[in-house]
Amino acid sequence: MDTQPDAPSAALPLVAPARRRRLLTLLLALTAVVAVVDQVTKYLAEAGLTPGELVPVLGTVLGLQLVYNPGAAFSFATGMTWVFTLVSVAVVVVIARTSRRLGSTGWAVALGLLLGGSLGNLVDRLFREPAFARGHVVDFISYNGWFVGNVADIAIVAAAVLIAVLALLGREVDGSRADDAGGAGAAARTSRRSDTGGGRNAPGTSGTDHV
Repeated sequence: MDTQPDAPSAALPLVAPARRRRLLTLLLALTAVVAVVDQVTKYLAEAGLTPGELVPVLGTVLGLQLVYNPGAAFSFATGMTWVFTLVSVAVVVVIARTSRRLGSTGWAVALGLLLGGSLGNLVDRLFREPAFARGHVVDFISYNGWFVGNVADIAIVAAAVLIAVLALLGREVDGSRADDAGGAGAAARTSRRSDTGGGRNAPGTSGTDHV
């Protein structure tokens, strides 16, 4: 008997609908919190800070300095605004597609932080001056004069760190472990070879092993 149709279900564990709904709720709630906090703090920064003027918070280590950034996170790669607009849109689309397989709390938190941060900066790039899709991002947190960022940048960096940790632990988006998935795939292949092998010993069957 051919067990090949059952292999995908063994390799890709199903996530209970109720659990997926809870994780999606967590992801969306975290996304909303990050995006709203990011936009509110940007509004307050524009209302209370003079562009370019540094207001020390922890000496020279941490301060507030309003700048308008046409580049990436923490004012890197300026002059490529439209590229980062496209990248932000792509990130949002990828996260939306990935969330359909969501089965891990860690991944829900990581994707929520990443999506919230991406949306926070995407709003700036789409709707702020000088033009649509070329808008400058509002940055106001100065790190020892090295670079200036915002709440969205912090969320994106935190998401990247968490994703790296999850990858090192072998934790997949659906909640399974990478080695478990590999073991399930090997078991499925072994099962198919065994079934084919049984066919070789039956009268009138081909002796070819189809793997």
